Amino acid sequence: MSHLIKITPHLSIPREEIRFKFIRSSGPGGQNVNKVSTAVQLLFDVAHSPSLPEEIRQRLLQLASNRISKEGLLIIEAHSHRSQEGNRKEALNRLIALLRKAAERRKIRHRTTPPASAKRKRLEAKKRRSELKKMRARINYS
Repeated sequence: MSHLIKITPHLSIPREEIRFKFIRSSGPGGQNVNKVSTAVQLLFDVAHSPSLPEEIRQRLLQLASNRISKEGLLIIEAHSHRSQEGNRKEALNRLIALLRKAAERRKIRHRTTPPASAKRKRLEAKKRRSELKKMRARINYS
C-alpha cells in the first residue's frame, strides 16, 4: 500500500517519490558526529514527478531554483538535530512547506484609479510643501 503525504486538500505525494540519503553531519554531537551519519539529504524529483500538476511544478522550480539540480532533483539538507529521525522529519516538513507555498496561486492585481479625494489630498500636500520651501528662499532686497 502506498503511503501518501498530504500537502493540500487537492495535492498528495506518494512517499515512494521521496528518497533520503544519510550523510555525516557537522556541528553538535561530540564523538557521535564522527561515527554516525545523522545529517539527511531529502531528494525529490520535481522534473519527473507524476504527482505534481504542471502549474505547481513550474512555481516550485522557480521558488527553489537554487536547491534544484540540473536533472530536476530538489535537494533539502537537514542537520540541526542529533538524530537521523529528527533530521528526516525536519527535511520532510521543509519539503511540505515548500510544496504548500508553490501550490498557492498568487492573486491577480487589478489596477484601479485613485479616487478624486486622494488626488486632491496629494496635490494639496504638494502645494503646502512648495509654500514651505518658498518661505526658506533668500529674500531679494533689490
